[in-house]
Amino acid sequence: MRVILNQDVPNLGELGDVKDVAPGYARNFLFPRNFALAFNKKTQGLFEKRQAEIESLKAQKRQASSGLKEKLEAEEVVVAVPAGQNGKLYGAVTNASVYDELLKKGIDVDRKKIEVPGRSIKSVGNYKVVVHLYEKDEAIIRLVVQAAEVKAEERSADESPRPRRERRERRHVEEDDSPEAQMRAFLASQGLEPEDEPAQE
Repeated sequence: MRVILNQDVPNLGELGDVKDVAPGYARNFLFPRNFALAFNKKTQGLFEKRQAEIESLKAQKRQASSGLKEKLEAEEVVVAVPAGQNGKLYGAVTNASVYDELLKKGIDVDRKKIEVPGRSIKSVGNYKVVVHLYEKDEAIIRLVVQAAEVKAEERSADESPRPRRERRERRHVEEDDSPEAQMRAFLASQGLEPEDEPAQE
């Protein structure tokens, strides 16, 4: 079904564009929201009268795109990710990572228009990221992927070093929960060997 767009529709087109779409998409989505009109001689004539207005809006978009391109290309985006000694990341840098960093700088672009090399980056280094702007315009961003410093956290009680005997007794209790095993574990926690038990009267 052929329609003419009454306003910009993401992933479809701009105001005044003529598009072929599925009839259900037009009836259930585009028409009820006034996003589009059925394309015919009448609607074509209406949009021809609005041609000057449409061209003016497109000129404004081109100007905004040009300004955004300059702003983006003046920026350097730095992303810090935990990495191994060989530079391999424990994770990956994606277009969402770049989008988040740009947002911190006050730059809001469509995340889907950010193109990261290979769709994801898995090593530290310097990269070039493409941001698709209005029409065929695009900006090239300098991206620096760094290894993040991982702060050593204090070990929990379960992870703290223990005497070898205590670790051995603990493993034994995990395998054997009999009263005798529990007594051995208790003695081990007190620093006593089984032979150190007080003599029974």
